[in-house]
Amino acid sequence: MTDVVPDPDLCAGLEAILLVVDEPVSQMTLAQILERPTGEVAAALRKLSAEYTEAGRGFDLREVAGGWRFYTRAEHAALVERFVRDGQQARLTQAALETLAVVAYRQPVSRARVAAIRGVNSDGVMRTLVTRGLVEEAGTEPESQALLYRTSSYFLERMGLRDLGELPELAPFLPDDVETLEEHK
Repeated sequence: MTDVVPDPDLCAGLEAILLVVDEPVSQMTLAQILERPTGEVAAALRKLSAEYTEAGRGFDLREVAGGWRFYTRAEHAALVERFVRDGQQARLTQAALETLAVVAYRQPVSRARVAAIRGVNSDGVMRTLVTRGLVEEAGTEPESQALLYRTSSYFLERMGLRDLGELPELAPFLPDDVETLEEHK
């Protein structure tokens, strides 16, 4: 059997997708997204994984739970842990601030509702906010059983608020045609 040299564009596409996934992605799903044969995608994934290992990279591409995903190497666990803990003091990204605002003004709110309001998937950002203690679970929605989220007391503390009633009014920051926008949804 001859070694197939995967197309560099295929490898770059795989890397781009795998950098943003939260869960392992199957070879079939990757093949469909990249519009390539599954065998070609599988070969490229194995090649990339081997290259990262051979180069001694700080990350690894592994096949787990029926899919592929990037992981940090075990020998760097202490560094990653220190970064994550110290990162608790880091500033929030624009996406995190937007998500936090939606939760603060619409709580209790489900992830699906946050995503609908923001127009993008907010699962990763929501996990970050929960990990940082700014957002917490607030029960489940009766109809869908979806988890609901609310801001935490730590959020109030960090914002310097006694309660949610002290949040600024949104009206001055909304576009004039907000009612029209809401009616079209």
